[in-house]
Amino acid sequence: MELNGTDRVYALHVEAQPKPSPLRKMLAVASIAAGIQFGWALQLSLLTPYIQLLGVPHKWAANIWLCGPISGLIVQPIVGYYSDRCRSRFGRRRPFIFFGALSVATAVFLIGYAADFGRSLGDDITKKTRPRAVVIFVLGFWILDVANNMLQGPCRAFLGDLANGDHRRMRTGNAFFSFFMAVGNVLGYAAGSYSKLHNIFPFAETKACDVFCANLKTCFFFSIILLAAVSAFALLYVEDTPIESTQTKSQLEEDKNDSCFGELLGAFNGLEKKMWMLMLVTAINWIAWFPFFLFNTDWMGREVYGGDVGEKLYDAGVRAGALGLMINAVVLAVMSLAVEPLSRLVGGAKRLWGIVNIILALAMVMTVIITKAAQHERRVSGGGAPSTGIKAAAFIFYAVLGIPLAINFSVPFALASIYSTSSGAGQGLSLGVLNISIVVPQMIVSPLSGPWDSLFGGGNLPAFVVGAVAAVMSSILAIVLLPTPKPADIAKASAATPGGFH
Repeated sequence: MELNGTDRVYALHVEAQPKPSPLRKMLAVASIAAGIQFGWALQLSLLTPYIQLLGVPHKWAANIWLCGPISGLIVQPIVGYYSDRCRSRFGRRRPFIFFGALSVATAVFLIGYAADFGRSLGDDITKKTRPRAVVIFVLGFWILDVANNMLQGPCRAFLGDLANGDHRRMRTGNAFFSFFMAVGNVLGYAAGSYSKLHNIFPFAETKACDVFCANLKTCFFFSIILLAAVSAFALLYVEDTPIESTQTKSQLEEDKNDSCFGELLGAFNGLEKKMWMLMLVTAINWIAWFPFFLFNTDWMGREVYGGDVGEKLYDAGVRAGALGLMINAVVLAVMSLAVEPLSRLVGGAKRLWGIVNIILALAMVMTVIITKAAQHERRVSGGGAPSTGIKAAAFIFYAVLGIPLAINFSVPFALASIYSTSSGAGQGLSLGVLNISIVVPQMIVSPLSGPWDSLFGGGNLPAFVVGAVAAVMSSILAIVLLPTPKPADIAKASAATPGGFH
C-alpha cells in the first residue's frame, strides 16, 4: 500500500531517529514523579484544613485552589513551549527541572512556616484569623502550583526525548512515571496520616505552630529531601542533549517565528465535532471530581468525625482522610494496570468511562449515607470518634473512588490522542486543548463550591451531591455523544502515545 505524504514523512522521521536511551536512565527521570507527587499528596490531604486553621472560613477556603487551574492554563503551555526550544548548554529539560524543584522547595518552606512568619510579622495567635500567615501561605501555595507545572511537563517531555522515537520505550517510560506517581501518593498520604511524625523534628512545634501544623511542616521537610534526592540524581546521571545538536538551522528559524499561545489557539481552528464532544464530557466529569479533591479530608474531619477546625477530633478525621487517600492511591495504581483489558471486556473505552462514572456517582451518594449514619451515632452516643463500622465505610468510599479515578486519568487522554490522529491534528496541541476542559471547570467550581455549601448549612455534602449529578450526566454523555474510535485510528494512535484503547 502506498503511503500518503504525512505517513511518508513520519516513516522517514522514525527511521532517522537514533537509538533510545537505556531504561535505567528513563527510570531515573521518571523517579522525579515520586518527589512531585509526595508534595502534591500533602497538598490535597492537609492544606484545606490548614488554611482554615489560619482563620480562612470554610466557604472561602476553596478559592485558594484557583491557583491550580490558572497555573495549568498559563504556566503549563509556556513551560512546554519554551522547554522545547531552550538552547541552554545544560539541555532543554534540565534547567526547567532544576528551577522547578528549587521553586517547590521554596514554596513548601513558606507554607510550613507560614504561621511562624505571620507571628513574627505581628499576627496575634490568640485570635482566630492570622492575616499575615494567610498571605504567606497563599504566596507559597501559588508558587507550589506553578512549580509543579514547571516540573511535570519537562519531566514527561524528557522521557519522550530519551525514547527517541521508540514507541514501546515511550510507553515503558510513561508506565515508570505513573508508577512513581503512585509511590509518591502512597508515601505522602501515609506521612499525612501519621500523627506523631513531628517528633522527629522537635523544633517544628512552636507557639504559633501547633501539633497539626508541626506535622505538616515535618511532612514538607521530607518532601523537600525526597524531591532534592531524586532530582539531583536524575539531573547528574542523565545527559540532556542541547537543542543545537538536534535541530537544523531552518528548524531553529522556524521556531523563532512560532508563538506559544498562537499555536494553542490555532489548535481550535478546524477542531472536529468529536473533540468538542470529548471536551464537554471531560469538563462535566471534572465538575464531579473537584468536590472530592477539594474537601475529602475536611469532610472526614467535620461530617464523619464531627469535629471543628482546631479540635482534636477534627485533626484525627483529617489524618484518617489522609489514610483513606493512601488506600485510594493503592487502588488507583492497581487499576491503572487493568484499564486496557477492562476496556476490551466492556466493548470500548467510552463505554468503560461511562460505567465507572456511575460508580463515581454512587460513591458521592455514599458520602451522604455515611454522614447521616455518623450524625445519628453521635446523637445516640453523645459524641466522640465514629465507630469502626463508620470508619470502615469511609475507607471503602476512598477505595471505591480509586477505580473511576484510574480510568479518568487514562481514557480521556487516549480518546483525545485517537481523535486527533484521525483528524490529522497534532497530538501535543490536542492534549493541551483537552487540558483546558479540565482547568476551566475547576476555575468555576473552586469559587462557587464554598458559598454553595454555606447556603445549605456550611458542610461539604452539597458539593458532593452536585458531583454525583455531574457524574451521572458525564456517564450518559460519554456513551451517547462520543463516537466509537475506528480500529485504524486506534492502531495509529497507539504508535504515538502510551497504551492502546479500544
